[in-house]
Amino acid sequence: MSADLDPARTSGSAGAPEAPEAPRPPLRLAYGKETWKEIAFLLSNLFTALTGFVYAVVTVSVGVGLSVTVIGLPLLALGLGGARLIGRSERARARALLGVKVAEPSPPPRRHGFFGWLWASLKDPVAWRTQLYGLIRLPWGILTFTVSLVSLLVLWPVLPFLARGLAHGDRGMVRGLLSPSDELERRIAELESDRGVVVDTAAADLRRIERDLHDGAQARLVALAMGLGLAKEKLLEDPEAAAAMVDEAHGEVKLALQELRDLARGIHPAVLTDRGLSAALSSVSVRCTVPVKVNVDLAERPAEAIEGIAYFTVSELLQNVSKHARARSASVDVWRAGNRLLLQVRDDGAGGARFDGGTGLAGLAERLGAVDGVLVLDSPEGGPTTVTAELPWRSRPGA
Repeated sequence: MSADLDPARTSGSAGAPEAPEAPRPPLRLAYGKETWKEIAFLLSNLFTALTGFVYAVVTVSVGVGLSVTVIGLPLLALGLGGARLIGRSERARARALLGVKVAEPSPPPRRHGFFGWLWASLKDPVAWRTQLYGLIRLPWGILTFTVSLVSLLVLWPVLPFLARGLAHGDRGMVRGLLSPSDELERRIAELESDRGVVVDTAAADLRRIERDLHDGAQARLVALAMGLGLAKEKLLEDPEAAAAMVDEAHGEVKLALQELRDLARGIHPAVLTDRGLSAALSSVSVRCTVPVKVNVDLAERPAEAIEGIAYFTVSELLQNVSKHARARSASVDVWRAGNRLLLQVRDDGAGGARFDGGTGLAGLAERLGAVDGVLVLDSPEGGPTTVTAELPWRSRPGA
């Protein structure tokens, strides 16, 4: 499956006229904003390189030299903790002046007790690589400062080219020594970001449920209680009016029950729990404004959490078909491929759907990404629109 997330992607066809040559990028002034940022970075290298070199030499030499005493290793651990702060400031400087987007490494693991903290700090790879960065930066900082300053004064015609080349060297050092240490480190940082998305989504769902209860069923039940109270007062003096009030209250009860059923379906539909994804998707497809063909090819049911996410993903996509697609028909296909669950919703509407088009696709893609899923959109102008969602497969306990 293609992992292309560009909503404007279209497919070519054999025999189609050759696409016109893409326009060349616009010319940029030699001394544009980017060039001056690079020059500022190179000129500031001398101060930051001196600071990092002195800090690395002092903290490592003092910590290692006094390691035979009680205070040596704690001093070295504190020095490594400070190195993380230097690395953070260098990443921020590179981000602001060089446009280098390097993810922040995850904090060192929390350990209980003094010796747990000491051991975790001493074996912190992020801090040690930052110290190495400070040691090797001094000659490079002197070189870049000297070349940049001399070029700024007497070699200004070639300064943009020199600045660009030297800045590429700095970009490589930042990416190589100040980025997260390995794939696992990057994965931890990604999961921490995804956890925030999950928490925000859960909080938004709770607020929606509270609002629906307060504005819908709760208000209707309050009115029902008031109506029954009035009917009770009129029961003896005006039985016919009391009967009419009870009949009206009976209608209010039916409406309140329907609202509660709709709300429960929005939280977790009973048909999904009892009969699985195929029956639940067939039920939600009936509410779509166009005919929907549902095909679920699963030998077993996935875990409850994955099944619920798949249901609400298809439900939201079918709502988009009803509201925006101007389609005549749609289809839903669900199948398993290895350790992934794939969902595909296709319609023959007008196309042109985009992640930034106000259809909620961007939020849906973000929620899927929080559980290690992927959303792929293929919607050329004129249609058809195909949305493919990919979720991790987890089997049910005991399956």
